[in-house]
Amino acid sequence: MALLTVRNLPDEVHRALRVRAALRGRSTEAEVRAILAETVLPEGRAALGTLLTAVGRRAGLTDEEFAGFAQRDTAQARPIDLE
Repeated sequence: MALLTVRNLPDEVHRALRVRAALRGRSTEAEVRAILAETVLPEGRAALGTLLTAVGRRAGLTDEEFAGFAQRDTAQARPIDLE
């Protein structure tokens, strides 16, 4: 988690945030987090995992085949020999 400090926030904005947070039953800090998340992570954005799952479903992969993707080869990769 990151820590964020907002300097020079006008009193009017701070009051509006406190009121908005109270109306939603949250702390001011939680309300600011929610506003930031809603703004920079819009609901309609496509998540890579969701897209890959949809492609796999359309390809007809089974749950067992999907589970196989979770198994990773932990052996260290060797450089290729181009000569």
